[in-house]
Amino acid sequence: MMPTMLRTKTLASRRQFAGKILSLRVDTIQIADHSPVEREIVEHPGSVVIVPVTDRSTVLMVRQWRHATGEELLEAPAGHIDPGETPEVAAQRELQEETGHIAARLIKLSEFWIAPGWCTEYMHAYLALGLSASRLDQDVDEDVGVEEVPLARIPALISSGAIRDAKSIGTLLMASCLWKDRLPAGRGASS
Repeated sequence: MMPTMLRTKTLASRRQFAGKILSLRVDTIQIADHSPVEREIVEHPGSVVIVPVTDRSTVLMVRQWRHATGEELLEAPAGHIDPGETPEVAAQRELQEETGHIAARLIKLSEFWIAPGWCTEYMHAYLALGLSASRLDQDVDEDVGVEEVPLARIPALISSGAIRDAKSIGTLLMASCLWKDRLPAGRGASS
């Protein structure tokens, strides 16, 4: 039996902050016949994450300082979608900015909400194949290093905690496990 959907009514909404990449609003909502409650919502234009797999069955990963965590993280290349961009155009741009490559083929892996309890960010995940050198300048607020990681090592890097970023874990596992038949030479995580 499917659970019933709770009816929600927005009673008021006010913008608390408007920034370059995101905004914060506070909504007063009523769920079913309960008393009104407030929800803080981060508004985000959407983003992309890319798993760039080389012809050698390696993944181009990025290592960068993440101020919010206070450490460097090993991640799949990713970034926000600029106004007027399609997710595919954003994926190619981010791939060029962060890894210095462009993909001959982008294959859609999935789409998902990043944190649906408090954020509107919707992420588009891609597998990038047929890579060739094509560099765009990194954003001025980034210092990204590229690391080439054998695809077969991805599960061990995740289980050891070397990769701890949720978007990277999800998309890398999708690419290496669910889409292994589309990878170079048909090799996946088990090769």
